[in-house]
Amino acid sequence: MTRWRPKALAAGIILSVAVPFLPLVLWSLSERWFFPGLWPQQWGLRAWQHLLDAAGGQIASGLAHSTALAAATAAVSLVVGVPAGRALGLYAFRGKALAVLLVVLPLIVPPLSVAMGLHLWFIRLGLAETFAGVVLVHLTVCLPYTVFVMWGVFANYDPDFEAQARCLGASALAVAWRVTLPLVWPGILVAGLFSFLLSWSQYLSTLIIGGGRVLTLPILLFALMGSGDRPVAAAVSLVFVAPALLVLLVSARHLGRGGLMGVR
Repeated sequence: MTRWRPKALAAGIILSVAVPFLPLVLWSLSERWFFPGLWPQQWGLRAWQHLLDAAGGQIASGLAHSTALAAATAAVSLVVGVPAGRALGLYAFRGKALAVLLVVLPLIVPPLSVAMGLHLWFIRLGLAETFAGVVLVHLTVCLPYTVFVMWGVFANYDPDFEAQARCLGASALAVAWRVTLPLVWPGILVAGLFSFLLSWSQYLSTLIIGGGRVLTLPILLFALMGSGDRPVAAAVSLVFVAPALLVLLVSARHLGRGGLMGVR
């Protein structure tokens, strides 16, 4: 009886995740679906054919832009957030409270205000309507989460492992690669996942800073939703969600092999 509980729990989680996407699947396969019909009155692949034909190039371009933006934002966020999280988690220093306030401030201020304020500066710096400018504005949302995740990881981290390795003759690079990284790798993976997914779903900041030149899937999706073509919008929604779910499943599978700190 007990051995069935994990399977039932896993089935329940999968069901709870899959059910909200069922209407999108039905809409993407429908030709005619009017109230009060529970199912589409006519089935078809017009929406998917439209993505492959007329909108295929645009969707592929949006997918490429979204992937590149999310990957670049996650990478920069980790480069800055990991050492910042280590400093906050391991050390007490003057001005630490101010540093925490500066990190959390972009999450407190409304995103519209942040994007509009940065837009004026980006125009002067030549970063408006550029890939780099969109990455920077995404960092205002992603970087705080990366710092807080790594702060929690390093708060439970024992630096004595590093000291013991140095006493045994390991170089600083060897300590970082063979001691520190394996211990904090699951936390880095979680932080990178958060940054990737947050950047992937950004719409307003991308629209303001990108100025319509940096087209991502969220921008294309909102345009299709406004057009009233629900089957095509549903198909694009599924394309938009699929890579994020794939990243989440791969990361969850990796994290399932160990704890958050990677040790037992």
